[in-house]
Amino acid sequence: MTEVEKAKRSADKDFILKVADKKYEKKKWNDALALYERLDKLVAGTDDAPHVVFNSAYANYYSKSYKLAGHQFKQFSINFPSDPRKEEAAYMSALCYYKDSYDYNLDQSSTDLAINELQSFLDNYPDSERSKNINELIDELSYKLEFKAYENARQYYKMANYKSASIAFENVLDDFPSTKLRPKIYDFILKSRYELALNSVFDLKRERIDEALSFTRQVERELPDSEYSKTAADLRDKLVKEKENFAKAEAEMEIRKAELLKKQRALEADEQNRLERDVLKNSQKARRDSAATSTPPPTINFNIRK
Repeated sequence: MTEVEKAKRSADKDFILKVADKKYEKKKWNDALALYERLDKLVAGTDDAPHVVFNSAYANYYSKSYKLAGHQFKQFSINFPSDPRKEEAAYMSALCYYKDSYDYNLDQSSTDLAINELQSFLDNYPDSERSKNINELIDELSYKLEFKAYENARQYYKMANYKSASIAFENVLDDFPSTKLRPKIYDFILKSRYELALNSVFDLKRERIDEALSFTRQVERELPDSEYSKTAADLRDKLVKEKENFAKAEAEMEIRKAELLKKQRALEADEQNRLERDVLKNSQKARRDSAATSTPPPTINFNIRK
């Protein structure tokens, strides 16, 4: 029977703790964790409790069970506020949540939680040596959220859903005003508005052309002498021509509308005249019928002999 098996069957907490710590020192994380878990209730309320919780948290951390380790480190910092390792536990808790953050294309709830935990450590220990890299970690996680939002917006663009793409990219700028992706986002918004203007329904076309033109000027103003400003200038020239062509189409449309309105009014006038003639004819017929009905037939016949 191995020493670990003996410790698992033993009720002697000191022996179990001795074997657990030995396995911990040898980096046998699974064996150490199995024994620390066995000690959980045995050391509750004793001086050994902080040691068991702290080592368990680290064993889980080294086993890459970051979510569980983060929870254990956090509970340690809460349950043992006088322990000199409290700050280390708080930092490791935040670090575990950071390491548990998924890739940008997966669910990012863990990333939001990690940012909150890192910021909480920064707020509680602003002068700590461990705080020096916290902002870098927060920036890294924030960029992951930015990039996920950026990629979601880009999917709309790839599907030619330009209206949704433009709105989604604008939301990225609202949510992450300091994003490093701003030039690329501007480029996608510009191209989305350009495509939306060109393929717009007639009633919205002028408005959307003007919106796209306005954004070309914003891009040139905020990103001067860049590839994006060159694209904006090129698209502006095309939009100006499109606006001129649309103005001609609008003028032709107004002429056709005026002609149609004139014909419609002529038809309405003809119909009104026809109705008036029918009314007059019916009125005259009614008077004749009324006169015939009110005149009685003769009641006396005179026979004249020839």
